[in-house]
Order: sequence, then structure tokens, then C-alpha cells
Amino acid sequence: CTVWDWDSNGKHDYIGEFEASFKEMRGAIDGRQVQWPCMNSKYKTKKKNYKNSGIVILNQCKVAIDFTASNGDPRNSCSLHYIHPFQPNEYLKALVAVGEICQDYDRHLTVSLFLPPPLLPLFPLQVSHDFAVNFNEENPECAGIQGVVEAYQACLPKLQLYGPTNIAPIIQKVANTASQEVHTKEAMQYFILLILTDGVITDMADTREAIVQASHLPMSVIIVGIGSADFSDMQMLDGDDGILRSPKGEPVLRDIVQFVPFRNFKHASPAALAKSVLAEVPNQVVDYYNSKGIKPKVPSQFQSSRQFGP
Repeated sequence: CTVWDWDSNGKHDYIGEFEASFKEMRGAIDGRQVQWPCMNSKYKTKKKNYKNSGIVILNQCKVAIDFTASNGDPRNSCSLHYIHPFQPNEYLKALVAVGEICQDYDRHLTVSLFLPPPLLPLFPLQVSHDFAVNFNEENPECAGIQGVVEAYQACLPKLQLYGPTNIAPIIQKVANTASQEVHTKEAMQYFILLILTDGVITDMADTREAIVQASHLPMSVIIVGIGSADFSDMQMLDGDDGILRSPKGEPVLRDIVQFVPFRNFKHASPAALAKSVLAEVPNQVVDYYNSKGIKPKVPSQFQSSRQFGP
């Protein structure tokens, strides 16, 4: 695997490469954290004390999907959630394109929370802004991107889509997990929240506040706009045109949001979408750890993680 430092001007910098066998990767499937030293042959030849150019570490990833009524009845072929027997809908296209990239960096892709609210199949009916798509709040994780797709397709017939479109609850929920990581594990895991939504959010003030607070934590928020709605508010959350502030005027500590409208990549390759969606994540990760003065651990500290079962 080759590692590059992405630059917006197209002059990407080669960092190094690493090799991973199936036996090693199986350790991640079994739930053990796996890391590899990233090696640059040029530096290895020139520098006597050269050890590596960094450690490739697996991350956590959470995904949120918009299940509001504005998407249309999933049983109707005009719905953005309609499951066609021969081709994926836009949600599935975006989910697979980005999710397959994310899972390469995640030892167990976590797709805990889908939002915003449908009416859940409970008695009496309940509206939820952050429910587990497998309906198991205690263990909401899915096995890789294929598990995500299967859970998504299985839950749709059981839901009645509803509203409004609130995304602050899911950001706060992931932020709570990231906050626990800071206090208990020295923030050695970085969280990515992928939100797939079809329209204008209805809790902008709360969302701005949630993003400002989350900018202090080891997490990033990726928003993919599905459909042809007006996504101008999402562009504001991205912060590329100015510093995002909370309703009280507090600025974000660092940029953690990336917004991409899926319609711009409707006829492009999945790789093109994934490249645009994840373009800012590497710098966001580095910015966080630099701001906290946290350096990558040396290889000797990872030796125990490279013990694999037969």
C-alpha cells in the first residue's frame, strides 16, 4: 500500500509504503488493533538512524443516513431510498464509494447511527434522531461496508419516514464517544462521522454549536448531499469560505467539516467521489494531534499489536 500527502494544487508528496498480508489483516477482522510502519526507501538509504515515516493506524468510522420524509416513500420508484432490483440508489452509491475507503483505515467499520428521524416500528410509534440501523442500540456495529449495505436495505421496509432533519444529535453522540477516547486512551483513535442527507437541516444553530465543540476532539464530519436540494447551509458548515462560529460567536478550533454534493459526481467514478470527500481528512487528523502535542508512538510500542493468531 502506498501513502501520499494530498495537496490541493495536485503536487502530492510521496510519504512511503507498507506491506500487509492477509494473515495480518485478519487480526483486524478478529478485533485486534493492527498497525504497520510506513517506509520510504529514499530516506532508508540516506539516513543511518531512519526507522520509518510514520505508523499506519486503523481508525473508527461512524455513518449517519437521512431517513426523513423528504426523501420520499422507499416503496415509490421516485424516492431517493428506493431499492431498485438492478441498480443502487444514490445513498448506496455514496455509502459504498466513501465507506470502502474508510474501512481500509478502520479495524471494524462502525455504522451505529442512521438519521434523521423515521418513525420506528415500536408500539406506540416513536420518532428517533439517532437510532441504530440494526435496531440493536447495545451493539450497533456492522461488519464492514457490506454489513452496512445489508443493514440499510433490511431496515427500510420497517420504517415510516418522518421529519425534521436534525443532525446536531448525531454529531453530539459521536463527540461523546470521541471525548471518552481523549480521557481514557490518550486520543490514539480518530473518529470520522459520515452524514448522508438529502436536504436543508432544521437545527442549524444547534449544529453549529455541536461542530464548534467537536472541533476540540479527535473527530471529523463528512457530509454528502444527496439529490437536488439547496445545500447552501452545508457549504457554510464546511467553513471553506470563512470561519464557522457557534450562535454565541465562538469560532471552531480547527476545520473538521467537509461537504460534497453527490450530484457533482453522479457520472464520475466512485474513486473520484471518495477522493473529494476525504481530501481534507489527513490534514484534519494532523492538525488535531499537533494542537495537542501528541506524537505518533514509536514502533516498539506497537509490537504487541502485531501478534496474530494462526
